[in-house]
Amino acid sequence: MDGTVAHHPARNAVEAAVVSPHATRRYRTIWISDAHLGWRASQAGRLLDFLKRHDADHWYLVGDMLDGWMLKRGWFWPQAHNDVVQKILRKIRKGARVVYIPGNHDNFLRDFLHLQFGGITVLPDAMHTTADGRRLWVLHGHEFDSIVHYAPWLAFLGNNGYDAMILIGHGLNRLRRWCGRPDWSLSAYVKQRVKNIVKFVTDYEEALTREAHKRGADGIVCGHIHKAEVKQFADIAYYNDGDWVESCTALVEHDDGRLEIIHWRDAAAPATLPSA
Repeated sequence: MDGTVAHHPARNAVEAAVVSPHATRRYRTIWISDAHLGWRASQAGRLLDFLKRHDADHWYLVGDMLDGWMLKRGWFWPQAHNDVVQKILRKIRKGARVVYIPGNHDNFLRDFLHLQFGGITVLPDAMHTTADGRRLWVLHGHEFDSIVHYAPWLAFLGNNGYDAMILIGHGLNRLRRWCGRPDWSLSAYVKQRVKNIVKFVTDYEEALTREAHKRGADGIVCGHIHKAEVKQFADIAYYNDGDWVESCTALVEHDDGRLEIIHWRDAAAPATLPSA
């Protein structure tokens, strides 16, 4: 299996659809990850707005929903972060099934694998079957990040630099909104232009899809690298649900099994973008 991206026009067609800011949309499945609750850079308010306006039968919390690294440095837990947790628990009470797959920032939850808390089932990974019969392997993805796996101290140092870049970017965006301009991601700009980061992302995607192929899956759903993406690698579909620090994105499954990324950066006029 090679790492060449196979283009499927029917699958990769872009559907631009404007959603009413007051509409509640229902899906078969929703995947979200990397909310980093407990960190000042978390876009918890936007995530809460997304949770209020979207429902699903199945929810996957694909790691780093909590940021244990930041909470160890100093306790930060405003009301909006608590409201996100309460909103998810409320969805369970209404009948939704919720699976939590720990990442590297909330790795402490791996001590509670296969247990339930408030109706949330904690699993190391999961195999999801879509409405059209495809098997998708779901995991956070840090297991395939060579820096996290082999040099955690370097990952910690890199995380500090990333934190600073995110906070600077948030400050710039406050200024841009004051000037009537749309948000812009400094970290995304840097990621797209630094050769080593681009190579890291490509290696990460290819490593995950190779493992999914070995497991007999038709695709993979992950998070970790804060880069929402829909790709096809040979016979394996790759879906990254993004994050709620920079891009504010989620992956959703329609009742017919079709998957797409929802961008929720502007709650006043959200749009659904690439689908596959």
